[in-house]
Amino acid sequence: MQGSAIDSQAVVNYQAEVGHGHHGHPDYRVLGVIVFLIAEAMIFLGLFTAYLTFRAVAPTWPPEGTPELELLLPGVNTIILIGSSFVIHNADVAVKKNDVKGLQKWFGITAAMGAVFLVGQLYEYFHLEFGLKTNLFASTFYVLTGFHGLHVLFGLVLILGVLWRSLKPGHYSSSNHFGVEAAEIYWHFVDVVWIVLFILLYLLK
Repeated sequence: MQGSAIDSQAVVNYQAEVGHGHHGHPDYRVLGVIVFLIAEAMIFLGLFTAYLTFRAVAPTWPPEGTPELELLLPGVNTIILIGSSFVIHNADVAVKKNDVKGLQKWFGITAAMGAVFLVGQLYEYFHLEFGLKTNLFASTFYVLTGFHGLHVLFGLVLILGVLWRSLKPGHYSSSNHFGVEAAEIYWHFVDVVWIVLFILLYLLK
C-alpha cells in the first residue's frame, strides 16, 4: 500500500513538472526559436550583402531615372513597427503575472499594428512609380521588402495563434508561456530586420 501511494505521488509530481514549464532543466524550445532566427538572419544577411554589392559596383545608385522613394509612409510604418515591439513586451510582462486578459489586450494591439504596417506596405507598392523589372534597384527593393513582409505576415499568424489558444482557460500562465515568448522573440527579430532595411533602402540612397 505504501509503495503504491509513493508511485501515485511520483506520477502526480511528474505531471505537475511537465505541465508547468519543464522545471529542473532549461526549456530548449526557446533555444530552438533562437537557432531558427539565426538561420533566417543568415538569409537576410545574404540579401543585404547582395544589395550592398550591387550598390558598390554600379556606376550610379539608384540607376538614373529611378523615381525618388517617399519617406513619409515608410517612416510612419517604421514608427508603428518599432512601437509594436514595446507593446508586445507588455504582453509577456502580463502573462508572467498570470494576467491573461492583459496578454490578450497587448497581443491584440500588436496584431492590429502589424496589420496596419502590411496595409501601408501594400499601399506603397500600388503607388510606386517603378515595377519589379524596372532596374536592379527596383528588383532588390521588392525582393527585400517583400521577403520581410512575408515574415511580418507569419508573425501575425503566430500572434493570432497565441490569442486563439489563450481563450482556453489555464492554457497560459506565469509558469507556462512558451508560445508568448516565442511570438515576442520572433516579432522583435522582424522589427530589427526592418530597421536595417529602412536604413539601407530609404536613408542611404
